[in-house]
Amino acid sequence: MSYSILKVHNLYKQPGGEDESNRSETALLTRAGHTVIEYGRSNDEIAAYNFIEKASLGPRTVWAWDSCGEIRALLRAKKPDVAHFDNTFPLISPAAYYACREAGVPVIQTLHNYRLVCPGTYLQRNGRVCEDCLGRSPWRGVAHGCYHDSRGETAAVALMLSVHRRLGTWNDMVDCYIALTEFARAKFIEAGLPAAKIAVKPNFVYSDSIAFHPESSAGNQEYPQGYALFVGRLSPEKGVRTLLSAWRRLGNRIPLRIVGDGPLRTEMENYARLHNLSDVYFDGRLNPQQTLAAMKHSRFLVFPSEWYETFGRVAAESFSCGVPVIASRLGAMQEIVADGRTGLHFTPGDAGDLAAKVDWALAHPAEMAAMGRAAREEYESKFTPEQNYATLMSIYERALESFRQSKSTKSFRHHVKAEPCQGFPR
Repeated sequence: MSYSILKVHNLYKQPGGEDESNRSETALLTRAGHTVIEYGRSNDEIAAYNFIEKASLGPRTVWAWDSCGEIRALLRAKKPDVAHFDNTFPLISPAAYYACREAGVPVIQTLHNYRLVCPGTYLQRNGRVCEDCLGRSPWRGVAHGCYHDSRGETAAVALMLSVHRRLGTWNDMVDCYIALTEFARAKFIEAGLPAAKIAVKPNFVYSDSIAFHPESSAGNQEYPQGYALFVGRLSPEKGVRTLLSAWRRLGNRIPLRIVGDGPLRTEMENYARLHNLSDVYFDGRLNPQQTLAAMKHSRFLVFPSEWYETFGRVAAESFSCGVPVIASRLGAMQEIVADGRTGLHFTPGDAGDLAAKVDWALAHPAEMAAMGRAAREEYESKFTPEQNYATLMSIYERALESFRQSKSTKSFRHHVKAEPCQGFPR
């Protein structure tokens, strides 16, 4: 069956995995013959705001009247079957769900991060996992300035969460949530989201067989053969300080390519120079084809993140290339990477343990090659576009059916809870 789908996403200032997942899923749906209507806002807009507009960001985070009006008009004009949201923060806001409910359109929300249960987004504070707000008041995070190290900005997020909890938005206005792993699903349930409405569907990635130009795979530099690889945002929660500290212990035993950019790049480059890490190379951001090529020619990927990743797209990409992953023993990473089968685990934030696991990997090439083969098998069994599409269609169908049943007995005017979506994939 062909659907008309309203796809809604607030783009980030620095592109990341959520933006890529949104693009990939939109392309997948379009290629399958569905009509995809895109509504987007971008955080780049904020840079052009005047003083009054910037002062309105707090209230907009709670109820973005302009986005809500535009989405309402789009719903009237296009009449989609379902609305699928990836990110509403901060310029779209949960007000958009209400526009969909008024128009009689079911709402699906993918949970790419923990913002609905944590003002700081990552369930992390001062480099450590923090669950202080999980299932409790989000105002706890304000004292610590958990969002952008700012009490004011954290208060704006906490206000948004509090208002919509009070309104019943999270329970009543969303027909289905999509968690990316069982671990993430369990955390959202612990925080109070309705278990019956949370389906599990991982992100998908395209295989390394997608054509790319080999001559562009190394960027503008030549690299030694047999390198380790990091791909991701250079920010504290991604564990990049632990990564370079481990490489300092290893003493240039294996080259390390770092693909990505972010606020810690200058600090990391200075650290590498200070400690004579001559075999650490900073590539900056590469396009998807170049990134896959870098993975294909690496010995293993290092995934040192220190927060509860909701998925870990780079691990699935690495698996698609038949490359094992050395990952933090934490959250979704621990779920995706099977220790001793598709990669190795190390203690989060422990540079010594990471260095030890890299040492083991270098000393056991046959075992690592076997893990690479198992990683490719894992990709083929879980993370292909075909399997993902089938799961997504099942979620849409069940959400539509649940919405039809609730619509026949419930009234939006009386703001009564919708029937939960029973039986979603787990």
